[in-house]
Amino acid sequence: MKRRIHFSFVLVYSLVSYFCLCSAFYLPGLAPVSFCEDGKGGDDCQTVIQLFVNRLDSVESVLPYEYDVFDFCKDDKEKRPSENLGQVLFGERIESSPYKEDNSIKWASRWDYILVSMPHTNIQWFSIMNSLVIVLFLSGMVAMIMLRTLHKDIARYNQVDQEDAQEESGWKQVHGDVFRPPRKGMLLSVFLGQGTQIFIMTFITLFLACLGFLSPANRGALMTCAVVLWVLLGTPAGYVSARLYKTFGGEKWKTNVLLTALLCPGIVFADFFLMNLILWVEGSSAAIPFGTLVAILALWFGISVPLTFIGAYFGFKKAAIEQPVRTNQIPRQIPEQSFFTKPIPGIVMGGILPFGCIFIQLFFILNSIWSHQMYYMFGFLFLVFIILLITCSEATILLCYFHLCAEDYHWWWRSFLTSGFTAVYLFIYAVHYFFSKLQIIGAASTILYFGYTMIMVLIFFLFTGTIGFFACFWFVNKIYSVVKVD
Repeated sequence: MKRRIHFSFVLVYSLVSYFCLCSAFYLPGLAPVSFCEDGKGGDDCQTVIQLFVNRLDSVESVLPYEYDVFDFCKDDKEKRPSENLGQVLFGERIESSPYKEDNSIKWASRWDYILVSMPHTNIQWFSIMNSLVIVLFLSGMVAMIMLRTLHKDIARYNQVDQEDAQEESGWKQVHGDVFRPPRKGMLLSVFLGQGTQIFIMTFITLFLACLGFLSPANRGALMTCAVVLWVLLGTPAGYVSARLYKTFGGEKWKTNVLLTALLCPGIVFADFFLMNLILWVEGSSAAIPFGTLVAILALWFGISVPLTFIGAYFGFKKAAIEQPVRTNQIPRQIPEQSFFTKPIPGIVMGGILPFGCIFIQLFFILNSIWSHQMYYMFGFLFLVFIILLITCSEATILLCYFHLCAEDYHWWWRSFLTSGFTAVYLFIYAVHYFFSKLQIIGAASTILYFGYTMIMVLIFFLFTGTIGFFACFWFVNKIYSVVKVD
């Protein structure tokens, strides 16, 4: 008995000793800095608190200015810390201040005065519950279709003879046309490649923000992370675009890869460059220095474009995606559609529910961008992001099924535009926010607001459209792969 007790003690002691030798580490952006009075702290305790100041903002303008542009409260020994890419793009101009801090406050409570001024988290929970209700409603509809209606259709179609099936109507009757390549397949494949790039970038950025790597205390970290990720994700963009373009039967692979690498980023850069000219003319601190613009172009053409070519190379090397049914040579005539199964009404209706999931979070995001409020609720934002994915997928699948039942097989572009139309509602809400919440005056500020809003709308359009397309692509392949077709 004594030997057993001694052995157990040694085992426990060894385990405790092993874990005691392990060293801990802090996540980037979360490591606290300890301050203390002279002679009362250790070697890792600092005694001087350096205060910094940021740009000057106004509720009547979106043009920020440097803190000492009006020549007051200027530090005689001014020195600027190095700024990251995100700070430069957002116009953050950090400078040393003449103020001396002799109170910085425990680390655990240093953000309390900011968090107290933020909207209450009950609103965030209301947003989540509102979104979940929409998701449950759509999930019930999809489950009813998949488990009851669709299951019965498949069973009935597989049991009847081919002659009897010809007399029936429904989604099976368009099996010979449902995978017919879409018109302007080049443009659709380019949009889907860029949308894939944006989706992966957004997911990784929000995930890192939830883990605390992109703390609000580290200004500009979120934007820097997003830009770097976008640059490094050129490979999946080129791969997806090339693979789908090959599936559509396209042969102009050089044009495809060039458009994937240059079209949408070129539109964003042109808009951004025009906005930067306005900022430069107005003397705003948000104006991007010429050297930074050159650096952005270098990242784009030096890293992103080559990676896009690499992805496109592997995409074209792969075989085209095999479809579960053959496509007829002669297109089937589409019967006359009712009002609700026509393309435009379906697309307009398809964006309502996804927008209903995000409009509350959108209010806080716009407040953070234009009303200079701190945004820190990345956990809520990540949940809404996941809910948005589910809602876009389910809403697009539902409408796709209804259109196929009406024997309208033009689903490629419609699946992309149905969920992508959520971006139009985002633009409408941004217009409402501008006139109802902001007090902006002046033509320059108005142009800047809508110029940057258009960049957000384009990115969101590609993001949501890509989600809807791939959800429908999976759905259509799934249902036509389980029916018997002679």
